[in-house]
Amino acid sequence: MFRIFGLSFFITVIALVVAFFYGGPQALVLTLILGILEVSLSFDNAVINATVLQRMSHFWQRMFLTVGVLIAVFGMRLVFPLAIVWITAGLDPVKAMDLALNPPADGAKYFADGSASYETLITAAHPQIAAFGGMFLLMLFLDFIFDGERELTWLSWVERPLQKIGELDRFPIVVALVALVVTGTLAAHTVDESKTVFIAGILGTVTYLVVNGLGEFFHVEEMEEEAERARSGPSELAKVTGKAAFFLFLYLEVLDASFSFDGVIGAFAITADPIIIALGLGFIGAMFVRSLTVYLVEKGTLSEYVYLEHGAHWAIGALAGILLFSIHTEVPEVVTGLIGVVLILAALGSSIVRNRREGDGAEGDAPVSAPQQIDA
Repeated sequence: MFRIFGLSFFITVIALVVAFFYGGPQALVLTLILGILEVSLSFDNAVINATVLQRMSHFWQRMFLTVGVLIAVFGMRLVFPLAIVWITAGLDPVKAMDLALNPPADGAKYFADGSASYETLITAAHPQIAAFGGMFLLMLFLDFIFDGERELTWLSWVERPLQKIGELDRFPIVVALVALVVTGTLAAHTVDESKTVFIAGILGTVTYLVVNGLGEFFHVEEMEEEAERARSGPSELAKVTGKAAFFLFLYLEVLDASFSFDGVIGAFAITADPIIIALGLGFIGAMFVRSLTVYLVEKGTLSEYVYLEHGAHWAIGALAGILLFSIHTEVPEVVTGLIGVVLILAALGSSIVRNRREGDGAEGDAPVSAPQQIDA
């Protein structure tokens, strides 16, 4: 346990010390609040990460836990909010950083000269952020829920009929595009905002299809090559590496980014300081999410509690819907988090009941894979 979470605790202490010297006790408290908020809202993220990570070789697992952490901490929690200001406000990076570090007095949204604050500019960009992230996550949920080849179901009274409907080719894409049309037509406030939502939503859908599709394509290609080598004679078996693992890595990073969109935006309800946001969401939150991911993989938790993956995907579907709905109406961060937590806990409880009911027979129905150790 300490080997998995020890580094996260160490970095948490460092982040809190840095926050204290940066902004005193207030900055320390805000950083801690953001860290706790990120961890509590990201359990579904860790579960989904684990389902993908356990398919990858040790090398690419380490890449996700090292390079991936840097992308999550500096890319999504620090550079991403600044990049939004660069793009939407037409400011150069230096000006954007200066705007972030020097907000208006008394928490005002505008400066005396009428120019918008950093927080205001970020909030104004919410429709395109929510549309992109919402559509990416919605595609992930729909692909899972309409998958007719999935034998195990959790909410069978809902999932079985949806699996039958999912036998129609490309049906998840149809549902996603209909959801985007409804969102862009009804949720957006103006014509320009509708166009923005449509463009961002289409880009989110395309990003999912391309990254996920390439990962699956190269995975199948490498599996066929491995089978051919096996027929030719004994050789070293290939794991999910190379191009397949690379695109799985990209898929994980885009997935993590989509999960973090609402967290980054929601953080501005607590503070607009980019340094505190990076320390709380990135150094504390992102590190603990990765440690939790490693724990789930190494302990074989997803194989033992078979409905966890289902609960996580339903939580993703709920988050996608909330992101799209939030384009029109603000949704409190606590609501988003509670829905995900309730679904995960319900899936965990169902898994425990199933294991107790079936006893030793449960192992025959759902084989428990051997736990694997990740060398972080």
